[in-house]
Amino acid sequence: MGELHPLGENLPEECRAFAVELRKLFLGLGVSVRRYAVRRHRDPSTVSRFLNGTRIPPWEFVFDLFTDLAERRGVAPTPAAIELVRELHRAAVRTSRSPGHAMEILQIQLADADRDARVSMAHQDVLGEALLDLKHRIADLEVRLNQAEAAWATERARADALERDRTDREELIKERDLLRQEVRRLTEELDEVRLRGRLAEERCLVLERQLAMVESQRPAAVPRQEEAEGPEGPAAPQRNTGPRPKILVVDDQQNNLLAMEAVLATLDQELVTATSGQEALKALLDHDDFAVILLDVQMPEMDGYETAAHIKRRPRNRDIPIIFLTAMGSDPEHSSRGYAAGAVDYMAKPFDPWALRAKVSVFTEIFLERRQRRSQGEDLAD
Repeated sequence: MGELHPLGENLPEECRAFAVELRKLFLGLGVSVRRYAVRRHRDPSTVSRFLNGTRIPPWEFVFDLFTDLAERRGVAPTPAAIELVRELHRAAVRTSRSPGHAMEILQIQLADADRDARVSMAHQDVLGEALLDLKHRIADLEVRLNQAEAAWATERARADALERDRTDREELIKERDLLRQEVRRLTEELDEVRLRGRLAEERCLVLERQLAMVESQRPAAVPRQEEAEGPEGPAAPQRNTGPRPKILVVDDQQNNLLAMEAVLATLDQELVTATSGQEALKALLDHDDFAVILLDVQMPEMDGYETAAHIKRRPRNRDIPIIFLTAMGSDPEHSSRGYAAGAVDYMAKPFDPWALRAKVSVFTEIFLERRQRRSQGEDLAD
């Protein structure tokens, strides 16, 4: 564990390029893998996999390398060098498709949502204090105005002097009106911040559920051959009940495709992905046996509504159920447009992973029952 292992075989080009830069940073420290793992409280095997490219580390690990290297050399890294490695890290994460990397992407999204929630709470506290201070100032001005008006009404003998003070009174009224306008503005801003905070908290809850699902789907250790075979020889292979049904997942964001693949990975179905409406239509020509289509609404060139209209015009595909997934929320105007386009359901992002799996499973069971009935009908006809 003291020496660097060779780079992993069959690495994607992006992962290999990132691993090479990472190894250069580590070699500049002049320490062994085990010693650096102990220094940073990490598992030596995990650090070794980071450095041979078989596993993409979190950005925190890369930033720690920059910090330690700057401490050793006495010179801080340039922003350009950090940005170069940052771009290589992003490319490597996008290229990899393992559940572990899906977890990392979800963890990054969860961290962003949590940061938004904490910033909203802090902003809310600041605005609340400013609002309270302005209300106290308005109350003080009201008292002063009442005192001035009472003195002006009751002291006729000092009418001339009070007339000279009229300018001060008008200035007080003007200042009070300006403060009231500021109170209204801050109240509206406070309501908006509270709404952003609630939405961020809801995103945190949904992303935590997605992370829990991905963690539960991490592959278990492969049993040894003699344990898999058992005392009586190899286990009999399961009987093939026909080709697995397919699910078409359409989204122009690679991170969203990766997250949905992780959520649906353990279902006994074949996933076919597309990053545009044109790719989705081509996939429907190239493949059969689609049980359900998960279709993003907001896509360039051809959006989800237009793609669904093309699908429904094809006799071969018009009966495939479509579930719209959108970040525009569940506004009645958007959902009614989705149902008008032929969708059977409309889900807002970030979606509940358990609900998505349940709906996909239902439509898959319906598809399998229809295929079984068709098969039985053909057998009777023969």
